[in-house]
Amino acid sequence: MNYSALIGVPELASRIGQIDWLVVDCRSDIADASAGQRAYVEGHLPGAVFADMNRDLSDLSLKGLGRHPFLGDAQFSALLSRWGWVPGMQVVCYDADNGTMAARLWWMLQTVGHAAAAVLDGGFAAWRAAGGKFDTGIPVRSPTTVSVHFDARRFMGFDEAGQLQHRADLILVDARMSLRYRGEVEPIDPVAGHVPGAVNRPFPHNLDADGKFKSAERLRNEFNDLLQSRPPAAMAHMCGSGVTACHNLLAMHHAGLTGARLFAPSWSGWISDPARPVARGA
Repeated sequence: MNYSALIGVPELASRIGQIDWLVVDCRSDIADASAGQRAYVEGHLPGAVFADMNRDLSDLSLKGLGRHPFLGDAQFSALLSRWGWVPGMQVVCYDADNGTMAARLWWMLQTVGHAAAAVLDGGFAAWRAAGGKFDTGIPVRSPTTVSVHFDARRFMGFDEAGQLQHRADLILVDARMSLRYRGEVEPIDPVAGHVPGAVNRPFPHNLDADGKFKSAERLRNEFNDLLQSRPPAAMAHMCGSGVTACHNLLAMHHAGLTGARLFAPSWSGWISDPARPVARGA
């Protein structure tokens, strides 16, 4: 059985350590770039490799594309090869708890056509609470040579994002917290506000009271309320830098609503050009 959205602790525990499964620790802290690596060294799921958000899952050399620009095909291919990935291999991504960081890698894999990728529901916290075992050693995996290509059709560009107010067939959903969306506070980026025409759905709305994802049925109903009879492909997601937006994409996939896209530059990319308009308020 392949897992393509979420996987629970019991399901992962029954397969952990198998060479034909790849487990990736995506823990990260936007306020402390080295925190994820330190946490990994202190203890990680058995056999898990580590993915650094800045070094492995982003190309920070790219300008004008937000704080976490997407890797190119060759860079992602090299990363997967280093991890010993092969097509068809089950990949499980996890982070500290709510899936916001793990969803970034999950989306990257989905957009190169690798369906067998899932996020551990509840992350490291759920694994620890269930009494799961940990490793401190660095796993040695046999490298492979693979070539993957991102599907450009799964991404929204700047031009489309700028047409929202004039196109009823598009909807852009901002996953940031409402205070940031409205422009009342902005703790990270130099300009506050949102893309004109974008709507707000903070990513924590995907989670239940226990910090795990809501049921597929509940999420399907909630996203259908936003879609208003549009197909899922009419919707794209954004956030501050293209990371937590993937949480909404994962929630939709879990709900059986596939085909939505990512506006990868997100807010930090949008404001890199001062000529682009800024909206504030609800």
